[in-house]
Amino acid sequence: MPFLDKLQLWADERPDDTAVVVGGKRLTWAGLRDAAMLRLPTTGSTTILAEHNSVEFVTAYTAAVAGGRSCAVLDPLWPEAMIDEVSQRINHTAVSGLEAGEDGPTEDLADGAPSSTFLIGLTSGTTSIPKAFTRSRRSWQVSFEASIEFFGLGQEDKTLAPGPLSASLNLYALSECLYAGAAFHTLETFDVGDAHAAISHDGVTRLVLAPTMLRLLSERGLVGGVDASGVRSIICAGSKLDSRTLEAARRWAPNAAIFEYYGASELSFVSGTRLAAGEPLDAGGTGIGGPFPGVELKILDDGGSELPPGAHGNISVRSGMVSNGYLWGDDGQALRCFNGWFTVGDQGYLDGGVLHILGRRSDMIITAGKNVYPHEVELALASIPGVSAAVAAGMMDDVRGQKVVAGILPAYGSVTAMQLKTGLDGLLARDKRPLQYFALSELPVTDRGKVSRQIFLDWIKNNDSRAKPLA
Repeated sequence: MPFLDKLQLWADERPDDTAVVVGGKRLTWAGLRDAAMLRLPTTGSTTILAEHNSVEFVTAYTAAVAGGRSCAVLDPLWPEAMIDEVSQRINHTAVSGLEAGEDGPTEDLADGAPSSTFLIGLTSGTTSIPKAFTRSRRSWQVSFEASIEFFGLGQEDKTLAPGPLSASLNLYALSECLYAGAAFHTLETFDVGDAHAAISHDGVTRLVLAPTMLRLLSERGLVGGVDASGVRSIICAGSKLDSRTLEAARRWAPNAAIFEYYGASELSFVSGTRLAAGEPLDAGGTGIGGPFPGVELKILDDGGSELPPGAHGNISVRSGMVSNGYLWGDDGQALRCFNGWFTVGDQGYLDGGVLHILGRRSDMIITAGKNVYPHEVELALASIPGVSAAVAAGMMDDVRGQKVVAGILPAYGSVTAMQLKTGLDGLLARDKRPLQYFALSELPVTDRGKVSRQIFLDWIKNNDSRAKPLA
């Protein structure tokens, strides 16, 4: 596995049903199988894809993981020099089913050995070379079984993941749908109007996207009268839902169950929660559900000892979904193992079986000897009336070492620093509060739709008009 044996099954049983739609271009199950098979004779043991969304991308990816082959999916928006560097490194360390004793790439569109590597994953690249890790076919098969159960994915569903397939959230959604026999929809490039058209005209029942995209679709959908009553489930990852996004999504897609989950590319799924249509969400809290199906969860200290409930430490998991490890970039801290328990260094605690996430240790702000996680600050600020969204970060400070600064995207009109300071009373300890606030004209997001604290700090440093100091 992970999904080619299933693809053959769907192509035999439902050859003319829709398998994939990209920007209005459609592939049936038989069409995808046949197009991928045509590519096999010219598909080597390791394929590097750095392309925008298209049906050709889907067929190339399908062929690239056949037999003992492996595939690396790179972000086409990375600088050309970075793409070249990563490609060279992959070619020098190429992995395939040969390591599992197979005869190498074949011309059969079938899955390779479960233990063999099929995917070379890359962490998000900015200015430095991203780290590369590998995944076995078995790890994604286990993940598919768990996520299909948790999210309730059925063959009748039509999933829209409007982001780039180079992002792991969307590439996994594509692969999961191919495994489950459910139609997968995406766009050539993200556009709110095109996403609304797909939802309205293609009968989309399921959305997979980051919270920032959900907010855009919901708020503009409400203004434009876009009917999303047929959407039955919304799956969000990348950051925690804020109250404004949740409210808009509830109004726009009133019949949808909303799922939030926490995971990491190297670990796969860790925890998740499901909210039935109309069920309230603790949008201002740090909790994000209990362990995902098939996952054991503990909080460990830096020596690998288990911490008691409520104590902060390394979020650590034991499951069959964990990656094989890194090809390069492992500094000994990126993915650690304590007697079979794996962690990527995300910090959190358990309370009543619910996982509470504080953030990456590397994001932690140390101000006047106090540890502050930006995630805590952002959630508190986002719960203040008049705040649409917030981003917090640490700036260098001669007195404190670092100081907490925050950017605010107003929900309407304007907001003052005094309103924010007053609004934090009872929500956030005084020694964790921002010392400086900035009004944002837009959120500092990456091309993948994730809020970036570094971009926010760059705006401040460069006196960018998108981040203006609040009096």
